[in-house]
Amino acid sequence: MSRIDAYKKAGAQQQDVITQYAPLVKRIAHHLMSRLPSSVQVEDLMQAGMIGLLEASRNFDATKGASFETFAGIRIRGAMIDEIRRGDWVPRSVHRNTRRIAEKIAEIEQKTGRDARDTEVAEALGVAVEDYRVMLMETSNGHMLDFDDLGLSEDHFSEGLSHSDATENPFDDLQSADFKSCLATAIGGLPERERLVLALYYDEELNLKEIGEVMGVSESRISQINSQAMIRLQSRLRDWRK
Repeated sequence: MSRIDAYKKAGAQQQDVITQYAPLVKRIAHHLMSRLPSSVQVEDLMQAGMIGLLEASRNFDATKGASFETFAGIRIRGAMIDEIRRGDWVPRSVHRNTRRIAEKIAEIEQKTGRDARDTEVAEALGVAVEDYRVMLMETSNGHMLDFDDLGLSEDHFSEGLSHSDATENPFDDLQSADFKSCLATAIGGLPERERLVLALYYDEELNLKEIGEVMGVSESRISQINSQAMIRLQSRLRDWRK
């Protein structure tokens, strides 16, 4: 086969991948859009997702035991999140409030030995409970709190998957396993309502409106609960990340 023929064949294969998995890119983009501000355009996410899809098609290793759709989904979502973060549209005040909330939650839970309550966090921050919940909403709307923000790479969400440039250092594997164990323990220790929201969002892939219907509360309240759960995890995993 000539080089030109090889290029043509590779181009045709890429087009087949795009055609087959474009609905997956669209689904992931709209899933992420459910908790992003209107300044983020779904078309931009889909464009980034398509790049992630093509990277996945080049790097997929069937011997790792996972399906291509699983591998591609991880890469697509990661590419979209990278695109969002490159935009840097998060106000500094939102970053600052997120850090403050995480610090206060950690202080309260270390002192009491139990989950920090909304009223306690609000009091520690010197604000009313409703103002605290507004801060949570701003955190949710201004920044996509996700497991990536806990220092967890995409590889942790796949069984036996690794990127083509992944390290083969056994110590890194040990660290990865240790973090996953700590993360699982931290999630298991969340209040039941927060665990349920995370499970419905990340495992069942329901959007915030659908989760609100399941739990009988508003979409905005689900957004607040999700933000608080992720910030609580950040505070509980601080020692591991140092």
